[in-house]
Amino acid sequence: MQDKIFDISFTSDGVLYEGWVNPSGKQGADGKPASFHVVLNKVSFGYLAYHDCKWTVNEERPARLVEAAGKEIEKHFEL
Repeated sequence: MQDKIFDISFTSDGVLYEGWVNPSGKQGADGKPASFHVVLNKVSFGYLAYHDCKWTVNEERPARLVEAAGKEIEKHFEL
């Protein structure tokens, strides 16, 4: 699974966020990963999932950061 991990970075409200994403081994009906473990600035951000055209996370996080991290994931996966 290590080979599926990829780096992301983005700026939100003037803060640079850098980290990595690990797609889950579990796949949805569309064959894409069901969720993505995201680490930003060396802290676990949570598990992001894409449902009903919206990104969600299993932790309480600011919506703008969830959306920004999701957009970075979309660069690697056509969701």
